Amino acid sequence: MKRIERTPAGEALSGLVLDMFRVNSLLLTAGDRLVEALGLTSARWQILGAIIAAERPQPVAWLARDLGANRQNVQRIINDLHAEGLVAFETNPHHRRAQLVVLTEKGRQTFEAAMRLQAPWINSLADGLAIKDIQATHRVILALRQRLEGNGRE
Repeated sequence: MKRIERTPAGEALSGLVLDMFRVNSLLLTAGDRLVEALGLTSARWQILGAIIAAERPQPVAWLARDLGANRQNVQRIINDLHAEGLVAFETNPHHRRAQLVVLTEKGRQTFEAAMRLQAPWINSLADGLAIKDIQATHRVILALRQRLEGNGRE
């Protein structure tokens, strides 16, 4: 098989992407362990965070879009969160079938408990890393995200 040549930047980015896949897997596993006692997984925690981050109640499709996730997967997790009393549904005045998702008080308390666990963990993970390096990495990841979403090209 003939090897396709990458540019030096393409080669560097390929290595970064492979490491990002590994880091993503490790982060999800660590997140699952961190919030397991709260009855959460990384995916559930992430969805609760998206609900909190939204400026107003949103339907599942919008939450999935904001997360860059599959709507059906988000719906399944939200249904589980609803069954456990962490989220509720409200009538959407703009769309009869697409109900709005809101946190219940139990959901808010669970999310806040997860964030109390996250703070010392993330502080420990960041220990010894230069803030400027973290910020530079964040800029690169954001640029990649924008390009992949089609927003980074003129």
